[in-house]
Amino acid sequence: MSSFNFQVSRSRSLNLLRHPHHHLTYLSFNVLALSKLRRFADASAELESLQDLDSPEYRYESYPKIYPDRSGSMVPFFLRWLHCIVPLRLEQRREGLDRLYRLVDLVREKLKEREANSREESLNVWKRRELFVMNTIIGDHLSHKEFSVCLDLIKDLLSRDCSGLDAVLLSKLGYIQLQVGDLEGAKGAFSRVEGISSEGNSVELKNLVNRNKALIYLVGKDYVSAVREYEVCIERDHMDFVAINNKAICLMYLRDLSDSIKVLENSLERVPMVALNETLVVNLCSMYELAYVNHSEIKKTLSNWIARVAPDDFDSSCTRI
Repeated sequence: MSSFNFQVSRSRSLNLLRHPHHHLTYLSFNVLALSKLRRFADASAELESLQDLDSPEYRYESYPKIYPDRSGSMVPFFLRWLHCIVPLRLEQRREGLDRLYRLVDLVREKLKEREANSREESLNVWKRRELFVMNTIIGDHLSHKEFSVCLDLIKDLLSRDCSGLDAVLLSKLGYIQLQVGDLEGAKGAFSRVEGISSEGNSVELKNLVNRNKALIYLVGKDYVSAVREYEVCIERDHMDFVAINNKAICLMYLRDLSDSIKVLENSLERVPMVALNETLVVNLCSMYELAYVNHSEIKKTLSNWIARVAPDDFDSSCTRI
């Protein structure tokens, strides 16, 4: 990721960016790279170098000689999304959320235009974008435990044709209903996910069904049954790190700390680039602290291994050494 950031800077210095949309595309990737490296202040500085994203400066029709047959905005959609996300990472939540809600308004305006013009392919693209941005908004409210807001947003989104059969969103609805104590509502949402899964052979969807079942068992503190559901997921997909992580936690609740540690260690050994994420490493280090007197040395060994294999954007501080 750091080498990519270097290549973007080099392209700029060599004047390889000849057209207006080239500058926006490269800036987008540069902001993305800086964000992945957690250099959010630098990413923000890059974004601030832009004018208003809806400025005529960033429209194709402002350059008729370069783009004789094009019109509309040349701003990449994911640059607009990053423009919303970076303030959130800098703890400027109000600004970030305001931008996200404005982006939703823009997306829905585009949807109305596509619906009016019966442009099916473009319509589907903007429907996916609506779902993507709304999931970002819901995720932020969820991280702040604003459950009632999440429920309202999800129910509104599910009422739209664009996402009425979205299994991930339905699963998120069920998860939030569990958080507020609505067990029957959660079971209903998860049942709808199971119905969607039965229509195809997607491993991802089938695992989502089993993980949802495991959540119901977890609410009832039936950790043995939850482990069984997670094992089905892992057998179906050895790289389902959510199931791997949650199985380990269930084993810890069952006071089988040794096997819990083995589950996480084995996953890191078998598929390090998939299993190596901050949540899993934090949980493994917590288990080391519970299980071993000399946990500092064990965590140091883990940290040294992570330094060798982890990508540039991995947060090594999660080992808490």
